[in-house]
Amino acid sequence: MATAKVIFATITGNNEDVADLIIEKFEDLGVDVTKAEISQAEATDFEAVDICVVVPYTYDEGALPEEGLDFYDDLQELDLSGKIFGCAGSGDTFYEDDYCRAVTDFSNAFKKTGATQGAADVFVNLSPEADDIKRLDDFTAQLVAKQAE
Repeated sequence: MATAKVIFATITGNNEDVADLIIEKFEDLGVDVTKAEISQAEATDFEAVDICVVVPYTYDEGALPEEGLDFYDDLQELDLSGKIFGCAGSGDTFYEDDYCRAVTDFSNAFKKTGATQGAADVFVNLSPEADDIKRLDDFTAQLVAKQAE
């Protein structure tokens, strides 16, 4: 059975909703999944699972979550070769060029670890709506399919 870890950061609760949707789909697909809030997690937690997911918020004008800065730095030092990763998150299109920038930043950090991107990043405007749920389900299914290759 594949294993996954979903680590999220949230202020409004929207990203926990995104994380929960991903977790529900993992469970539907038979993946053993755990969840943690980023300040309660270590980047090395990803060494023990097959699929690594980060769901960060973007603060202010493109900033990473303050409580996730150490996690972000530590992540880039890991060797996660053979692991599959994916990043998704909620943002606000009001911020235009900075919309969901933390999702892209975490995706780029994962690429430095040697992990394989299993699905394209998913950006959700504010709280997940029906079309976002479908995109998150597809995202999660792609991660599982990539891990099974």
